[in-house]
Amino acid sequence: MKLIIAEKPDQGSTLASIFKHKRQNGFIEIFPNELFPDGGYVTWAIGHICQLVQPEKYQLEWKKWSLTNLPIIPEHFNYEVTKDKAKQFAVIKKLVSDPQVTDIIHAGDAGREGELIIRNILRLTNCRKPMKRLWISSLTPNSIREGFKKLLEETDTRNLYFEAYTRACADWVVGMNASRLYSLLLQKQGFSDVFSVGRVQTPTLALIVKRELEIENFKSEPFWEVVAQFLINDKKYTGKWQNDGETRVNTKEMAEKVAAFCRGKNAEVDDVQCERKEFLPPLLYNLSALQADANKRYKFSPKKTLDVLQQLYQKGYVSYPRSDSRYVTKEEAANFPDTLKKLSHLKEYQGFFPLPVDSIAENKRYVNEKKVTDHYAVIPTEQIPNIEKLSADEQKLYDLVVKSLIAAHYQKAIFEYTTVITLVDGRAKFVSKGKVQIDEGWRKVINQKEQDDEPSLPPLAKGEQGKTIKVDVKESQTQPPKRYTEGQLITLMKTAGKHIEDKELEKILTKTEGLGTEATRAGIITMLKDRAYIEVRKNLVYATAKAKILIEAVGKEILASPEMTAKWEQKLKEISEGSASPKQFMEQTKKMVHHLITTGVDQAVNWTFSKELSENFTPGKRGAKKTQTKLGPCKKCDGTMVDKGSFYGCTNYQKNKCNFTISKKILGKNITQKNVKLLLTEGKTEVIEGFTNNEKTFNARLYLDEKEKRVKFIFENATV
Repeated sequence: MKLIIAEKPDQGSTLASIFKHKRQNGFIEIFPNELFPDGGYVTWAIGHICQLVQPEKYQLEWKKWSLTNLPIIPEHFNYEVTKDKAKQFAVIKKLVSDPQVTDIIHAGDAGREGELIIRNILRLTNCRKPMKRLWISSLTPNSIREGFKKLLEETDTRNLYFEAYTRACADWVVGMNASRLYSLLLQKQGFSDVFSVGRVQTPTLALIVKRELEIENFKSEPFWEVVAQFLINDKKYTGKWQNDGETRVNTKEMAEKVAAFCRGKNAEVDDVQCERKEFLPPLLYNLSALQADANKRYKFSPKKTLDVLQQLYQKGYVSYPRSDSRYVTKEEAANFPDTLKKLSHLKEYQGFFPLPVDSIAENKRYVNEKKVTDHYAVIPTEQIPNIEKLSADEQKLYDLVVKSLIAAHYQKAIFEYTTVITLVDGRAKFVSKGKVQIDEGWRKVINQKEQDDEPSLPPLAKGEQGKTIKVDVKESQTQPPKRYTEGQLITLMKTAGKHIEDKELEKILTKTEGLGTEATRAGIITMLKDRAYIEVRKNLVYATAKAKILIEAVGKEILASPEMTAKWEQKLKEISEGSASPKQFMEQTKKMVHHLITTGVDQAVNWTFSKELSENFTPGKRGAKKTQTKLGPCKKCDGTMVDKGSFYGCTNYQKNKCNFTISKKILGKNITQKNVKLLLTEGKTEVIEGFTNNEKTFNARLYLDEKEKRVKFIFENATV
């Protein structure tokens, strides 16, 4: 009798659904069938049932956060069952021990994490029974049946487990030591909080802080452009004055002189250049590309995209979601015509059929076995859903996945880009740019938002003459770098190699997926939010004062740069390939941690932090309840205003439901306790610099409107 262990309850149910079965408490009994003549059981984990134990489980003194206790490095790493999942673990252990069970089928997700989850369970149950591996990329009945017919040997994925286990232990060592080190050192500087540090999260945070500082330090400069409107043979169009290839003018005086010279003058078309550009359909989706696209189109967070995609996968409608490949095998491509035929009957997609290209089986842009790693691209399966029964979020993601496959069967989109040079009075040169769509191609399927706003130009020929009918001078400001969106963070992590100066290391990090993996990037971003390092407002990412403090403290240490990740990922990849030793890797990690502690303690002596960082620093939520600092009298009752964590509020809320509050953050600025005291006792704060509204920054005081019981602005020397 076989015991099949899935990673999640829904997956277990789906695996059992193709057989006659009976549900039990925590498992499903499969009746004898063609694949399993003796029948079997299907049970499941609930994600990570096991976790690495806390430091005090190795040595009691390691429970205390102290520099003298560092480094914390166990000789051997131990896993334990998490308390809230002990009941399901007991079910699995009982089934593993059942004398009727002769073989185990590992049916965790076909990837690193799935490998680790199930094998850790088997280790803790002391299982010695033979094991085989189910490795499938979709949960359709056909895929499940074929997967059970072609089970892998236990040895086929063993090195993948060694890699995942080594990665988990090394991350534990770095995180446990570095987090305590910087938390304790920064507490001495007056920043009383837990500063979480990690091998992937910290270099990711460093890139976010770098962009934040670029925005803060950007000095906006004015510039002017001269824009003329021409009328040539009854054809109107506009152009910008150009000098040495540049349309921006540094002084208003110069721009006004050019405009005055050009007004009412004759105009002649001096040159017309046309360039035809062809755009191939996008590649099929991997998880990162889908997360970036869903964020851009629907403002989905990366975690939300992964969660919704997982639901579609577990229902059998899309292939394995955590794939890093954008290609498929010939075997998969051979199934596309059947899947597309079924999709053509759905009213949502009927308009795209018949397809211009019948098959892409021979198209190497999509079909490339060498570029398929553990899994192929995220694609719709042959199991087509009733669209109306999907949730709104599921419909959106399913639509993206389906259209990516349909678009691959369309021709390239073709545009013609035109550049016209117009001379005014034979001397002043104006440039006009336009774009015309020649062939819609795949854009019929995927509606792309254009990055430019180039209008179409009328047909013009060199030598045509006319008049300059209007000339304006337009003033603008140089703009700071744009903030990252949540979706762009995924791309930033994946392409982190671009930020490495060492070309060899850049190649390594590019080759090994960048920072994190397809499966972990969404979790890293969520972690940065939960630990108050970043805030996401209207889909834009802001680094907090806490983030800036940590990255400034870490400085140029290897923890803040992608270089270390590049080296680690290379070694971990070698472990998964069987060409590197996990033991040697852990020895190198231990040496790095020793170095980190020594240099961190030495450098902390020279740390200095700006007054602004100190004032804007807001500690995260802590376990122990502290005595609340009284900030001043409540303006609605006889209570006292205190810091309530995420806002300032009245102590009488429980007593008389007094709801007088003051926000801790107003237009991007943390409002310190000092300024709240001034507001409550003197009626107004100090001048606070750096309020941000619609990307415009200004300085102002806050004052308390006693009548409306509201905080308002006093603009003094505002720099809008």
